[in-house]
Amino acid sequence: MEHAINPQLLQKTISVALVGAGGTGSQVITALAQMHYALVKLGHPGGLSVTVYDDDRVSESNIGRQWFFPADLGQYKADVLVQRVNMTMGTDWTSCPSKVSMSDTLHFDIVIGAVDTRKARLSIMRAMERGPSGAYYLDFGNRAKDGQAILGQVVGANRKTNGGTLPHVGELFPEVMDPKVVDPDEGPSCSLAEALARQSLFINRTLVSHGMAMLWDLLRHHKITFHGVFVNLETGRVTSLPVCEKAWARFGYGVAKAHIRLRTRKPAPERRKSKGVTRA
Repeated sequence: MEHAINPQLLQKTISVALVGAGGTGSQVITALAQMHYALVKLGHPGGLSVTVYDDDRVSESNIGRQWFFPADLGQYKADVLVQRVNMTMGTDWTSCPSKVSMSDTLHFDIVIGAVDTRKARLSIMRAMERGPSGAYYLDFGNRAKDGQAILGQVVGANRKTNGGTLPHVGELFPEVMDPKVVDPDEGPSCSLAEALARQSLFINRTLVSHGMAMLWDLLRHHKITFHGVFVNLETGRVTSLPVCEKAWARFGYGVAKAHIRLRTRKPAPERRKSKGVTRA
């Protein structure tokens, strides 16, 4: 099976929201800048228009692991990253030094989640459910040496698409959006040493390379045969999630319930367990 892009995205500027500008998000925005430039040079009308959300400021522990420098200390991460791209690429992207709440509306063609808590993921989902039906959601999450990137589409309650909708991360792994589940390593690090004890120095960059390459294939070639990747730096293994109903069923996802809003369910015995990866 394969998933084909909505043809409308090939005929206009593509609006993108990046939620989170830390270890993963600071790598994602660099990839977005490259994608924008390449799309425009290939004849796409407008490329990407990006808005970055993050209420965090650059701290000492961010330098060295995230895409920040000593001169950035104390500034909002979203402002720093967007200003850097605008100055070097001539873009007019927007920064929002604030969180996305459950009462917000994300009216974008593509939303990229690079957040480190389950509550933040759920807030993105609720905000997307008020936006355009069928918008893409690319979610990144990782632990110390492994992680995943899942590209799906969000359909709000009682709304319809033209079919062929990709299940999003919350439908394949409901636990990653369950705020009742507590991860012992959630929360900011106080130093670079502590941050590196929690995560490999290159897990974010490796995961972003695979996830953004998947998104690039969709925008460049207009279709994809897989919509997720699982990366493990300890074993050196990368596994893809194919666009396949049988593959989705192994995660407990019922195809007949594809448009139901963030279901609650009991895990099926055969359902593959999520690794519980939440950090970004």
